[in-house]
Amino acid sequence: MIDESGKHVLGLELPTDPRWVNIAEKNIEDILIDHAYCEQKAATSCISMIVRFPEKEELVDMLTPVVAEEWSHFERVLEEMKKRGYKLGPQRKDEYVAKLNSIEKKGGRREQQLVEQLLINALIEARSCERFRLLWKNIADEELQKFYYELMVSEASHYKNFLQLAKSYMPEEYVMERWKEILAAEAEILKTLEVRGDRMH
Repeated sequence: MIDESGKHVLGLELPTDPRWVNIAEKNIEDILIDHAYCEQKAATSCISMIVRFPEKEELVDMLTPVVAEEWSHFERVLEEMKKRGYKLGPQRKDEYVAKLNSIEKKGGRREQQLVEQLLINALIEARSCERFRLLWKNIADEELQKFYYELMVSEASHYKNFLQLAKSYMPEEYVMERWKEILAAEAEILKTLEVRGDRMH
């Protein structure tokens, strides 16, 4: 997300290629299908963290409503698809998330492993938020404009929650240093990916 001064409020190092939203609007069926699966995966990711770290009470309390919200987003995307006569179709390979997961540091203490997962999730939410803003601002479909505005606001909240949660399990200095490294790595990943309008990421 970008404020009026042009600053990247989400802290993303590299903005989305401006060609993406123009291509996406021409492939809105593919974007909605991919978006539906993104919401499903976001809910699943939160469930996985709860199952893996059940002793982290603050994590369980914060992520449980996020699971419900992400699943409701999945249902809302399906509604938008049905209105337009689109069917869900098979899940596509998510190159972006696969490459992002490859930069996750393995091993270390449980708290470090948890922080890695929280930061990766925060970044996916931040990038989704930025893309929702582009769709809200640029597509002609007024119903989808409103839809993506609402989701943009929701995803921004999730991104902040993941970051805050990470700081409760590891020192803030460590978390922010690692966050900067992940942001830089994500910018490099984006440079290697083809600009495609049939994927949300």
